[in-house]
Amino acid sequence: MLAAGVAAFAQNRIRFEQSTEVFVEKDQTGQPHKGKVLAAIQPHSDDLPLFAAGTVIKLIREGYTGILIRTTNDEMAGAGATVGEVVLNNEKDNAAIAEKMGLKKVFNLGYRNHMMDQALFSELRSRLIFIFRLMKVDTVICYDPWGHYEENPDHYVTAQAVEAACWMSGGKWDLPEHFDAGLKPHSVLEKYYYARGPQLVNRAVDISSVIDQKVETNIANVTQGPAGSNGAELRASLAKKNLKLPVLGDSDDSANRAYIKNFVLAHDAEFGKKYGVQYAEGFHYIAPERSKLDEYIKKNAVPLSR
Repeated sequence: MLAAGVAAFAQNRIRFEQSTEVFVEKDQTGQPHKGKVLAAIQPHSDDLPLFAAGTVIKLIREGYTGILIRTTNDEMAGAGATVGEVVLNNEKDNAAIAEKMGLKKVFNLGYRNHMMDQALFSELRSRLIFIFRLMKVDTVICYDPWGHYEENPDHYVTAQAVEAACWMSGGKWDLPEHFDAGLKPHSVLEKYYYARGPQLVNRAVDISSVIDQKVETNIANVTQGPAGSNGAELRASLAKKNLKLPVLGDSDDSANRAYIKNFVLAHDAEFGKKYGVQYAEGFHYIAPERSKLDEYIKKNAVPLSR
């Protein structure tokens, strides 16, 4: 009982320290994450493609099984003649994005776009807890729940619900009806949090080897993304002035891809340059916490005398 109490205290203690040292996460050979489950979470179909698709693709390649959770119906973002058409177009894009990133299962929670601050927070949190337990999620990639100056309520409500659900999903007293359905407590211990604005960044993930797959993910984000014909239109407008950008290539297809890689994702190149890599994504990373008691026992325990 004493050991259990000490362990519980160690896991729930308040942590005052916060490292600002940035660790550069590189590609790992083989599949070191085989058997682990990743939940990539976004309020809207363009969030992960822009901010974290490279990291998702990298981790899936290194052995993770992945799922995609989209919390809104995207009714207020993107192309379509009616709201219903916008919703349908975004749903199709979201499925295509999941496929491009290698995610095997999609959960669409369907909350009203831009209205998540009106949603019942406890319901959203409970739905996430159910998914985390059902899919045995080990790692989440989501907006930073403590990101500063975030304007969109869908972003910060989703992020705060994810943060709470990661912790509560491991509790044996929270939502016990799940256990009657055959689920078990399952804590989510590892988090990659991304943000649009200022945040504490302590991890840079090198995505240089998967940047082209990230471009393809953004190409799939047709309805509200930068794909469409932006590059082709720029190429055509320059041609009318008897000009061209060599980087756009000689076709509409190459122009669209180059436009995304060189302009839409320019922040990845700028961020990577700071840490000596070609492309990188930045996160507030929270690692699984190691028990001090377990470490002490491993180092100091001796056999009982006979």
